[in-house]
Amino acid sequence: MLKWQKLIASLGIGMKNLIIVESPAKAKTISNFLGKDYKVVASKGHIRDLPKNSFGITIDKDGNFIPKYSISREVSPVVKELKKFAKEADTIYIATDEDREGEAIGYHIAKAIGKDPQELPRIVFHEITKSAIKKALENPRKIDMRSVDAQQTRRLLDRIVGYKLSPLLAIKIQKGLSAGRVQSAALKIVVDREREIKAFKPQEYWSIKATFNETLNAEIYTFLDKKLDKLSISNKAQANEILESIKKDNFKISSIQTTKRKTKTPPPFMTSTLQQAASSQLGFSPKKTMLIAQKLYEGVKTHKGEMGVITYMRTDSLNLAKEAVDEAREYIKSNFGAKYLPKEPKKYTQSSKSAQEAHEAIRPTMVEFTPKIAKSFLSNDEYRLYKLIYERFLASQMSDAEFETQTIIIKGDESSFKAAGKRLIFDGFYKVLGYNQKDEFLLDFEENQELKITKIEAKQHFTEPPSRYTEASLIKKLESLGIGRPSTYAPTITILQAREYIVIEKKKIVPTKIAFTVIELLEKYFPEIVDSNFTSNMEETLDLIAEGKANWQKVLREFYEPFIKKVNEGKKTIPSQKSAKPIGEKCPECGAELVIRKGRYGEFIACSAYPKCKYSRNLKEDTKEELTDELCDKCGAKMVIKSSRRGKFLACSNYPECKNTKPLNPPKELDIPCPECGAKIIQRESKRGVFFGCSNYPDCKFISNFKPVDKKCPECGYLMGERTYRKKEVYECLKCKHKVPKE
Repeated sequence: MLKWQKLIASLGIGMKNLIIVESPAKAKTISNFLGKDYKVVASKGHIRDLPKNSFGITIDKDGNFIPKYSISREVSPVVKELKKFAKEADTIYIATDEDREGEAIGYHIAKAIGKDPQELPRIVFHEITKSAIKKALENPRKIDMRSVDAQQTRRLLDRIVGYKLSPLLAIKIQKGLSAGRVQSAALKIVVDREREIKAFKPQEYWSIKATFNETLNAEIYTFLDKKLDKLSISNKAQANEILESIKKDNFKISSIQTTKRKTKTPPPFMTSTLQQAASSQLGFSPKKTMLIAQKLYEGVKTHKGEMGVITYMRTDSLNLAKEAVDEAREYIKSNFGAKYLPKEPKKYTQSSKSAQEAHEAIRPTMVEFTPKIAKSFLSNDEYRLYKLIYERFLASQMSDAEFETQTIIIKGDESSFKAAGKRLIFDGFYKVLGYNQKDEFLLDFEENQELKITKIEAKQHFTEPPSRYTEASLIKKLESLGIGRPSTYAPTITILQAREYIVIEKKKIVPTKIAFTVIELLEKYFPEIVDSNFTSNMEETLDLIAEGKANWQKVLREFYEPFIKKVNEGKKTIPSQKSAKPIGEKCPECGAELVIRKGRYGEFIACSAYPKCKYSRNLKEDTKEELTDELCDKCGAKMVIKSSRRGKFLACSNYPECKNTKPLNPPKELDIPCPECGAKIIQRESKRGVFFGCSNYPDCKFISNFKPVDKKCPECGYLMGERTYRKKEVYECLKCKHKVPKE
């Protein structure tokens, strides 16, 4: 063999088998399992797509939709490299993800390298482990063209809606707006919830709770033989009337019911439930969850080398492989005992008709790779998400938890009270997931036992509006309505944020003003685009295409023809939503009329000669300043209240001649010495709210978010502050955090 031939052989060129995946990390992991006869390379995602700067779809004389796919400049070097390797390989395997998107990527890879997609062997796997890759290579199949057609239909539908409707929004409302088949339906859900909140009118109601024999806490259940619900006592007069009657009643226990009930094990995670759990338990956004899960799937370091430690993370299935269940059952029996192992393996089914049951739920690939071992190999975020997945999978195959519940009815002459409690008697799957609630079991009492009220109180309440969606609860809503698929949940929320239709405030999703304008226009002129039923039905239609039960060209035609007709009519008939109300003032820069316009964040003042003149100012600057009786320290003029990004402040009304300013709420001294240096404590304000600090700052750095009180901690002797903890007023030590009830 010549030297150059040896060099080529050592570099792996002239390989017998080429495996093409999407991700470099995935390629690296798979390479570790295979010998020199295989070369694994990555396409780095999609390598062919509709063009960015044109519609990219033509319609022939027969009404068929012909997409014009192109290879962008960014991926041209990757395609060039793939072509080179493909020429030198005897066999080329397509090993993209086993979903519609992965099937389409595989199809486009084959087209880009000049091969017939139906001639290339296609291998699939749910986990990236040596055994799974070996099994896949032994059982190749062809690219599923029905799945490719379903993905292509989705892509073309989204392009039609986005490319034809978004310009209309720009013309009628403002530039930079977009609409989408899934994103607009999701945005309407958010806007509708905000409408509910704004329209909500609180309703008054009262609760009555009593303590019997100093130990038994109960809530009123009936009055004058009528069962009371939450809103039955609607005002103070009613509450007082019932209280007066109760004081005359003689009470005894009429019944005690003790029962046992089981809490069923939770199913393993699928994409939506993983995103929800990671959001509520770990504080991860859906986007962050999927990025970390992708790493865990594609390959990380383990005690057995580099491999994928979870199965495919984009799934709507609850199926589990028999081998994985057997491994879990063996582990449960060995580590927790036979009582934690149910007689038969537990099986779960997804209620959604569209769930792809051929897939698996998200689970660890190795039960032996426990969170304890994983902690040494994974980053902190990877470990936390892996632990969540691992423990949920293990718990899904354990015994149910068992509780004992107790209900006591206390009967009076005209009223009755109800007390309820429970206690855990067998932890079952909680052995893994943990159970932190305290037992609320009631004390020992007997039927017909006479009781005496030792404390009774009536409290006023008001009903609260529905809460705004969190990212987790919105995903749950989208899933329940059948809007989107596992791969679309996180990107949908991301695009709504990118378009500035929503903002996340304290983990809640808040629609911006422009979101209302866009949804109002779509509801009136394109109701199907924001209709959750239409979007859900379209997802089902895509499933039918994937199953070979619907023609993708016909589906596109049935949508396109009435839709494009509406768009063309809308250009002529939809009135402009752009606000351009004159304010009776000339532009200081060009002399043209100043008008009020609408932007993403509300109304503002701008020059009517825009874009030639770009003068603008905040509408708030035109509001009248509030004059106060406070006098300026420098010139004696009255001070006015002004606003800035940091909040309101006082400024001299003689501005700009006098530029004196001072805080609207000046610092207040508390009659309490600093626990660190003995100086006075001062109440201050920042843009985050009120806080308390030492007047000797910066020499003394004492600071507290809670108002200090003249009270010493019984544990460490340090100063205490007053705060609300779990809806109760308490004193909390500003050092050791010890809490005592507020008198």
